[in-house]
Amino acid sequence: MLQGKTALITGGGTGIGRAIALMLGREGVNVALNYSRSAAEALQTQAEVQALGVRSKTYQANVASDCEVRKMVNNVISDFGQLDILINNAGMTHFVDHADLEGMKEEYWDDIMAVNVKGLFFCCRAAAEELRKQKGCIINMASIAGLTGLGSSIAYSASKAANISITKSLARVFAPEVRVNAIAPGVVQTRWVAGQEEHIKHLGEGTPLQRIATPEDVAEVAYGLIDKASFVTGQVIVVDGGNFI
Repeated sequence: MLQGKTALITGGGTGIGRAIALMLGREGVNVALNYSRSAAEALQTQAEVQALGVRSKTYQANVASDCEVRKMVNNVISDFGQLDILINNAGMTHFVDHADLEGMKEEYWDDIMAVNVKGLFFCCRAAAEELRKQKGCIINMASIAGLTGLGSSIAYSASKAANISITKSLARVFAPEVRVNAIAPGVVQTRWVAGQEEHIKHLGEGTPLQRIATPEDVAEVAYGLIDKASFVTGQVIVVDGGNFI
């Protein structure tokens, strides 16, 4: 029963984050939406969630900043009275061909690791006490790239492998009060792949289910892990239409 619980979704205004926000809102969950730069999109998602009859509020914070993350989490708890669910969905990349070793610049490594690895850890740490109190759960948005070593860049793949490792570590640390799982999508139809429609269509046709994922496909798995998987923790659920078997 999720009615009345509160979820914080980082990168919650667009794509997968938005889809999860709307799915949880339909189940009676109040939704705190984090964004870094996409203010208009976050406010639009907030309005859509509120139209479902639950509370929603946006919070601007750079998850790569421990100080900003701690302030955000404290504000969410103050505003909503509790925090039960943390979805670490914020992420970034730089697109660099894996063979272009010189193109994988130091600053690209720093950007990607700051958000995808440090940011995830900072959010989990800041929310830990409240999530333990509420016997809540965490979902970390990894990627199939963290399992295959493929993806938008070597640094991105490495960051998602670290995401998976942190998930397993924190599942042990936060047990038994808090469950921690990861979702590893393949290619998802979001703004990240805009302009690559033909390439994406070809990729989808090569999967057993013959399409790529939608944000709603990933949201369904997130919902299942939150509400229907009380004995599952430390796991990585692949959502890619059977491409990685």
